[in-house]
Amino acid sequence: MKPVTGEEIAVPGGETGYKRVVGPEAFLFLLAAAVLLGMMCHIMGAVNMVNTLMNTAYSLLMDTVFYIMAIAVLAGAVSGLLSEFGVVALLNRLLSPLMGPLYGLPGASAVGVMATYLSDNPAILTLAEDRNFRRYFKMYQLPALTNIGTAFGMGLIITSFVIGLRGPGGESFIKAALVGNLGAVAGSIVSARLMLLKTKRLYGDAPLPGEAGMYGGAAADENLRLVRQGGVGTRFIEAMLSGGRNGVDMGLAIVPGVLIICSVVMMLTNGPGETGGYTGAAFEGVAFLPWLAQKLSFVIEPLFGFSSPEAAAVPITALGAAGAAIGLIPKMIRQGLADAGDVAVFTAMCMCWSGYLSTHVAMMDSLHFRSLTGHAILCHTIGGICAGVTANLIFGLVC
Repeated sequence: MKPVTGEEIAVPGGETGYKRVVGPEAFLFLLAAAVLLGMMCHIMGAVNMVNTLMNTAYSLLMDTVFYIMAIAVLAGAVSGLLSEFGVVALLNRLLSPLMGPLYGLPGASAVGVMATYLSDNPAILTLAEDRNFRRYFKMYQLPALTNIGTAFGMGLIITSFVIGLRGPGGESFIKAALVGNLGAVAGSIVSARLMLLKTKRLYGDAPLPGEAGMYGGAAADENLRLVRQGGVGTRFIEAMLSGGRNGVDMGLAIVPGVLIICSVVMMLTNGPGETGGYTGAAFEGVAFLPWLAQKLSFVIEPLFGFSSPEAAAVPITALGAAGAAIGLIPKMIRQGLADAGDVAVFTAMCMCWSGYLSTHVAMMDSLHFRSLTGHAILCHTIGGICAGVTANLIFGLVC
């Protein structure tokens, strides 16, 4: 029997492995944790830091997770009806010539784009659980739904918010919003294509497990789709309720990822409370990410054309919460720290990076591709950068 070495040994059929009991990993983790926690305790105070962490997690659970769950239930009900009565199949036929060359995905994925654009990132998960939606996907294509869904999450909310803004002279930002949407499309294509390069090597053209003989893959007739038994009324009710139940399952599945990841990201993004000090209230933090963005402004400003170093705080904040990010824009406009070109880049990057650090983990876990989470985040990071650069270039050319 071959002896166990220091390298990780994959366990067939699973995502775990073996390592030596005592190794450098434990000491490196303790060192990293001590540096991070020590820095935050030094700035915030140990008691305030712990209270902020717990209060932030609670606030996210009550105000964000349940809100997302409500969206997922409604989106699940709608997607169930669209699937049951053939709309998904129709869109797959109509949009495959567009979605295939652009994204390398079936035309049905356009339904996911619309669902997330009108609501939030996890809305695409309820579609991924629907059998008439999954049938159009191969194994390697399904993980990319996280990337394409996240790229358009909160799109309508962000676009509407930006259109409603006014500059110091009363100027509108409609053109900036439209350019930003084009930038987000470009970022979504880059993110999805990079993800597919990885998953294609891993899975080839294999169908989804259990799909080939039941409702998809090579054994299925592409001219037929699976429907429920009964009359139109019965099918309507069952499809709606079944889709809603999928939404509940998805809402519960994202709880760990949102609470853990988003709490940490928000504490690294936000600064002290309104009084300028720390009280242990929710959403206080050490403002590390905006500080880092300012230090990297010599790289960020040429890429995105920002008119001030402070503008970099908007896309950095969007990593944790797009709502918090767009809330920074009006103040920057009033203070003369952002112009129309900046707003175009903000729109593109806030859409493409809409809270993806807080939802990517949960979304990949829900799709049962947890081992690919790191690669999905890397691909989407590159996609978001491309979205901002594209918006900057387009705005410079047409505006």
